[in-house]
Amino acid sequence: MKCNDQKKMSTRLKLVSLFFAIFMGAIIARAVHLQVLQHSFLSEAAQRQFVRQYETAPRRGVIYDAMHRELAVTLDVVSIAARPPRMTGKDEAALAIAEALGEEPAKMIERLDTERPFVWLARNISPGLAERVRDLGIKGLEFTPAARRFYPNRTLAGHVMGFCGVDGHGLEGLEFRFDEELFGEFSRWTVLRDALGKSFAADRPAPLPKAGSDLVLTLDRTVQTITEDALAEAVEKNQGKSGLALVLVPQTGAILAMAQYPFMNPNDFSSAGPDQRRNRAVTDTYEPGSTTKIFMAAAALESGLVGARDSFYCENGQFRVGRKTVKDVHPYATLTLEGIITHSSNIGAIKVSQRIGRKTLYNTLKDFGFGSRTGVDCPGEARGLLSAPETWSEIDAAAIAFGQGFAVTPLQLVAAVGALANDGLLMRPRLVQAVTDSRGRLVKSFAPEPVRQVVSPGTAQKVMDMMALVNTDGTGSLARLEGYSSGGKTGTAQKVSNTGGYAKGKYVASFLGVAPMERPSIAVLVIVDEPRRSIYGGTVAGPAFKKIAEKTLQYLEVMPKSSPDGPITACSFGGDPI
Repeated sequence: MKCNDQKKMSTRLKLVSLFFAIFMGAIIARAVHLQVLQHSFLSEAAQRQFVRQYETAPRRGVIYDAMHRELAVTLDVVSIAARPPRMTGKDEAALAIAEALGEEPAKMIERLDTERPFVWLARNISPGLAERVRDLGIKGLEFTPAARRFYPNRTLAGHVMGFCGVDGHGLEGLEFRFDEELFGEFSRWTVLRDALGKSFAADRPAPLPKAGSDLVLTLDRTVQTITEDALAEAVEKNQGKSGLALVLVPQTGAILAMAQYPFMNPNDFSSAGPDQRRNRAVTDTYEPGSTTKIFMAAAALESGLVGARDSFYCENGQFRVGRKTVKDVHPYATLTLEGIITHSSNIGAIKVSQRIGRKTLYNTLKDFGFGSRTGVDCPGEARGLLSAPETWSEIDAAAIAFGQGFAVTPLQLVAAVGALANDGLLMRPRLVQAVTDSRGRLVKSFAPEPVRQVVSPGTAQKVMDMMALVNTDGTGSLARLEGYSSGGKTGTAQKVSNTGGYAKGKYVASFLGVAPMERPSIAVLVIVDEPRRSIYGGTVAGPAFKKIAEKTLQYLEVMPKSSPDGPITACSFGGDPI
């Protein structure tokens, strides 16, 4: 018996030892698994549970016009959320919240009638309105402060400003182009929490977030308003599809106004289509038509092969080029170069271009900036289209002479006429004159930048004289100003069809001009797309040029021609940046 008992005891000890050995082995294996194989994962999990990273978004910078008036600001707002499972008396709470917010009770009841752990009740509302809800003392509500971009002038220059997304970053326009400068820098700090969620240690909080820098534009709110009003009237009166208008200072390249119609309200950008959101003055191209005859004339004069009084036979209104017949609106027998510009003869333009040659015309158009980006501080700028002269057919060469067969942006066109008004010197157009910090101290400036001398001052003056005749004796009579001298060029361009060739009955009417002629203060371009009541640039766009130029010159305090002191500029815009 004793022997059997000892054997049983020994067996039990072995089993117990084996059990403990297996148990300890499992513990060791688990420890190795946790400490070695899953060390990184568990450390990160612990970090997430007990270490919290917090950050405070910076305040986005302000966008000002040239006179330091606000065009884009940031407002303090509050968003209200609810934790439905923590709430009692949801229906009564919903009624009270709806009354405080001025919303429909049924919608608020529907939002709270859920088992979801979190729902938004109101986003980006004013602090005052949020305080009315807070005063109700309802449990389960959370109030989150935030910031929202706001454009106090609504549609004014909306396509130029662009807009911001929910994360506060710019998505279009200047908001996108200068997002890095405007956004600023986050403030970040770390907080440690125990198992109950209470903070027990923390880094010293970081400094306040660095506010974004401010932009000071060359754009002037008053000139922008004048331009938008005249453009909208021109488009609606002529039953056009859309319109564009620009006002530029020839001596500095500063853009005082950049308008397009229909307008876009960046406070409600989601309701606008792509055509309204993008800045079509820099992103879209079109065939400019007869407005480019003044640049053809500049090429002819600069070449020395043609004089202003040289005569050209204009075929009495019809001229065969290859398989095509080119026609003038009015038949002319013989016209001088001045007459060709004044009466906008397509046939005369062809005859002049044939004398100077394709290469001379191409090089001059390139020097005026056609076919290249201007470098303006806007996103999405197009190059335009100007093919090499070696690729031109006979009809291509003829069409380019009177503004068809190549494409430009509206900004390229107004910058080019600005060069003629600036003694032949092309300036880079610009919208931003300075970046400043939140205290108004200069961070970066953008000075006027000459691009190149395109033609001689003498050639530029002769073309300017021809432009003056357009308004006094030619197709631009409706653009003639009261009290100021002016010059310009009308344009009526047939639109290119999406399927190739030209679209029947669809035109772009435009007027390109400068004022006053003694010392031009502004260059102005007005474009109306697909007008129905009339198709001619002088009739459709000329009156809008007149309104924009007259009111802008008065605002800039440019003395009328009748003043005994002569034309002077008492107020300068877009000069040296602050």
